[in-house]
Parts: sequence; C-alpha cells; structure tokens
Amino acid sequence: MVEKLGATIRLLGEPAILDANGQSQAVRGHQAWALLARVLLARAPLDRRTLAAELFPETVDPLGSLRWCLASQRKALNTADCLNGDPIEGRFADDLDIDVLRLDRDDFDIEAAGPLLGALEPSCSPEFATWLLVERERIAGIVESRIRQETIRAMSIEDYGRATRLAELGVRRSPYDESAHILLVKSLALAGRYQAALEQVEATEAVFVAELGEKPSAALRSAARRTISSPPSGISRQAFVISLMQSGLAALSAGAVDAGIDCLRRAVRDAEKHKDAHLTSRAMFELGAALVHSVKGYDDEGSVLLRQSTELARQGGNAAIASAGFRELGYVEALAGRRPSAATYLAQALELAGGDDDLAGIHGVIGFNLVDWGRVGEGLDHYALSLEHARSAGNRRREIWSLGLGGWGLLAADRLEEADLWLADCLALVEEQRWMSFRPWPVAVLSESRTRQQARPNDLRPRLEEAFALSCQMNDPCWEGAVARALALTYAAEEAFGPAMEWLGEARRRCMRDTDSYAGLQVEILASQVEVNLKLDQPETADAVAREWLALAARTHRDSHVARAAAFVARRS
Repeated sequence: MVEKLGATIRLLGEPAILDANGQSQAVRGHQAWALLARVLLARAPLDRRTLAAELFPETVDPLGSLRWCLASQRKALNTADCLNGDPIEGRFADDLDIDVLRLDRDDFDIEAAGPLLGALEPSCSPEFATWLLVERERIAGIVESRIRQETIRAMSIEDYGRATRLAELGVRRSPYDESAHILLVKSLALAGRYQAALEQVEATEAVFVAELGEKPSAALRSAARRTISSPPSGISRQAFVISLMQSGLAALSAGAVDAGIDCLRRAVRDAEKHKDAHLTSRAMFELGAALVHSVKGYDDEGSVLLRQSTELARQGGNAAIASAGFRELGYVEALAGRRPSAATYLAQALELAGGDDDLAGIHGVIGFNLVDWGRVGEGLDHYALSLEHARSAGNRRREIWSLGLGGWGLLAADRLEEADLWLADCLALVEEQRWMSFRPWPVAVLSESRTRQQARPNDLRPRLEEAFALSCQMNDPCWEGAVARALALTYAAEEAFGPAMEWLGEARRRCMRDTDSYAGLQVEILASQVEVNLKLDQPETADAVAREWLALAARTHRDSHVARAAAFVARRS
C-alpha cells in the first residue's frame, strides 16, 4: 500500500499549492506568495505589523490586507491550524512538502528547482525587495552548488548520463560561468564522447569571445583531453605509477608545474589501466590536489578527480585517502563560498580522519569555512584545534596556514592584538620554512590590522609593495588581490581616496581573473569599494557596487556582509 502524501508548497519556480491529489489550489495575488515565502524563510517568527509594512506599504489598511492574505493561504492549505498568532508562526502539518525547506535533502529534485517565486515581482516595500534579492541569490547559490556537487558525484560513480544532464542544467543556469562549462566538457569526455566534448569547447569559446570579449581559460580545453602513456619495459606497472607520482610531486615542489601535472596525469592513466583501486585513488588524489593548489583555474577538474578518488578509496577501505580527498573538496567549496556543501564534505573528512596531521588540515579548513560564513567564534575554535594538532604532528606548513588564515578570522572578530601575534608567528615560520609563496597573505592581513590600529601608512607600504611584486611574480590572483586591497586601505586611512580607488580596482580585477578565485576576498573588496566611493562623493557608483556586494555576499553566505549591504541598499532605495 502506497503511503498517501500531504499537500505541497512549491516556491522554487512558478509558485503553487497542490493538495494531496496533486490538484492546484487557488491563491490570488502576488502578495500572497510573497507572504508565504517571507514567513517560511524567516529565521525567527515575524510580527504582523512588520509583515504588513513590508508587504502592503501603499494599502489603506495594511493589517487588514495581511489578515485576508493569511486566511486565503489557510484556505488553500485546507487547514485553520497554521499561519496564526502574532508573531506569526507557521505550524504547518508534518506531511506538508515545502520545497524551499528541503534544499539540503538527498531526495530533493534539484533539476526541478527554479528561482524563488519564479518570475513574480511582488509590488512591496523596498525592504521586502531587498530581502527577496538576498534570498533569491542565496537559494540560487545553494541550488547551483547542489547541481555541481551532484554532477561531480555522478562522474565519480561513472553515471555519465546523469552527470552530462546535470552539467547541461548548470550551463543553462549560468551560461557565462566557466566552471559549469568545464564540468559539462569533462562529463562528455569521461563518457567517451570526445568529439562532443571538443565541439562543446569550441562552441563555448565562440560564445565567450562574442559576449565577453575573451576566451575561457585553458582549463576548459584541458577538460576534454585524452592522456595516453605507456610504462617502460622491465618494471611493474605499479612501480612505474609510483615513480610517476613521486616525479610529479618533486617537480611541483621545485616549481615546474607543467611537468609535475603531466607526470601526475600519466600516473592516473596508468593506474586506471592497471585496475588497481588503491593506486588509482592515490594518483587521482595527488593530481586533484595539485590542480587545486598549483594550477590557477583548474579547481573544477581537480574536484572531479578528488571526488573519484574518495569513491575509490572508500570502496577499498582506505580512510586516509578518502579523508584527505573530502578535505580538499571542502576547501574548494569554501574558497568559492559554497558553504553548506563545504561543511558536508568536511564532516565526511572528519569522520574518516586518523592522526594529528589529518585533523590539523581538516580543522583548519573548517575554521576557514566558518569564519567566512559569519560564524567567527566557532571558526576560531577550529583554527585553535588545527594549530594544536599541527604542532603535535610537527607539520609546520599546516601551522603556517592556520596562523595566517586564523589571523584573518581574528580580524573579523576585531581581536586585533591577537591577530598581530598570530600573523607575526606566521611570518616567522614562513621565513624558517622558506615558504615564500605564502608570504603575501600574512603581510596583507597584518597590514590591515595595523591600519585599523592607526599605524603610519608610509611604514606599512614598503613591505606591501614587496609582497605585491612577489604575488605578481608567482601569478597568484588571490594574493595579488589581497595585497592590492591592503594597499588601498593604507591610502584610504590618510584620505587619499583616488589612489585607494585605483588599488581597489586593481584588487578586484586581479582577484577575479580566474574561475577559482577566493569569494570571501571578493566580497571584502566590494565592501571597501562602496565605502571609498561614498568618501569620493560618488553615491550612484556606490549604489551600483553595493548591489553587486549584496548579491555576492548572499550567494556566498557571507552573512555579516549580507546584513550590512542589505541595510545600505534599503537606505538608498
């Protein structure tokens, strides 16, 4: 006997209320749908006066209109037990299926999810319009993150038909997002549809040139590649694969990135031919991690390989590789601002973790994700755990990473003196370990802390300029953007707003030139641009940038920024 389901509320796409038999129930007026969305997505119950003011700003009797809307919703849901009280509480039936509340469920049909309230644009207050913009961006970010996650998972279990279908959906939703196109090309290539993959590359390049004025990065064409390699005679394939991995990692350490990546690609190819699950999962992990950390713009291909690695490792009972793979996947998602999916991957990494070294890395990335999520206290707790495990394991690089990124977290908490101590320790260890490629980050963050504490800008700039030059030599867009923003802040501190704006423009251009840039930094740059534009008495430019700031903050779950940007936009509306 099939269990009878309750009613359904659909708000993602064209809104509808369906009864238990799937029949659509009449709901009159855009405001009624606006009301339902507002109540369902509110973080705390809303009082009637606030709701009435938001939804019916030009009505003679706002509270009366609100009562009518609530009654019509109860009628459509065929119950008198919900949407009552003041503040209004949902109290919906347990068997009521509400799509906006099921986004994180495994059984949620991500392919059917449209924008919040579809094409409706309710005629409400500026405050509601701002709220709707934020929620649409937030939900769109979650849906696109889920599509990406499911696409990569489908590839990892060789369900290439579903992977291609989902990747095509991702491209339709974000036609100018290079990452979406890379996943589509990769899914076609993995399915053996090499000609289709190449045709997709060429079509995408043509569209990008026509619409954006430049081709996508080399990562797109690389996703369609077929790698062919053969081991030398006289040694086992397993020994050959291990030697390729060792050679590739040594080349990467020496800065020969192209040679290192090529060796690791060949290692994966030969491990797959050997049909050794352990060897393949290890080779895929090393290549995936290298693409994420050593090659700019290749996070998407790296994520596919990491997800394949975790699947093989779990099947083979290799918890260490699976844990490391999930940690790296969590880092990629956190970097891009896809915080819920990052949290999911990192929880899986933690479940499979072994000793101090594993835990140091995982807690560091959890801290990174939480701080940028606005959960700063929790994030700093994880950074402290990361440092404890890194020191127990004697892993200086993990210690450096958590000190440097943890310093950024302490800045978010406005604990500036502690931030200075962490960042000074970080820089001392950078010098000790000769990890010079990391140096620009703590220099930039320490400079921001010192600027906030009224240090003389001229004392800070020489080291920043040196760090900027180093970042440019390494061709690292994230570090370039971070240092350029720090330089801008030194000029803003002495009210030299023209140079400050020029450096912020540089920061934004450099930070965003690759597909795998740091979303949290982009949000900070936009926030700084709004502030400086106001100081330059350019309110129209500030308003335009503020809307970009709000949209990006909502999509990347920078909750503290969402509140600030939303308040600014609402004031200016």
